Amino acid sequence: MTGPERDPLATGEEPAAGQPRRSGLRNPEGAVRGLGAGTLSLEALVLLLAIQPIRVVGSDLSGAAIGAVVALAVAAVVLAGMMRRPWAWHAGTVLQGLLMLGGLLHWSLLGLGIIFALVWAYALHVRRVILG
Repeated sequence: MTGPERDPLATGEEPAAGQPRRSGLRNPEGAVRGLGAGTLSLEALVLLLAIQPIRVVGSDLSGAAIGAVVALAVAAVVLAGMMRRPWAWHAGTVLQGLLMLGGLLHWSLLGLGIIFALVWAYALHVRRVILG
């Protein structure tokens, strides 16, 4: 088989110079959007579910901290729905920074912020690898 039907990755060959390397996914942009949206949705769920344990264990969780957690969770859900827009990836990065800043209100928010910043960094890495 020659011509455009021939897939160099299927034969184990490297693509020719100037030809983009294919990821093997049918819709790589959709897969990457799904990864970003899934990450942000999971973050929102964890933030909302963490409110009560933080209140019970930490007992010094203020109303401002609870409001910040709810606002960050809502922002994560909104961003998850807007992953088609390129700026949403940058806004997701800002969201991770805001969550870490929430550590000023309660130390556990800093812990969650660090964990989700690492997960978000991995999602950005996967995006860069797949989309180039």
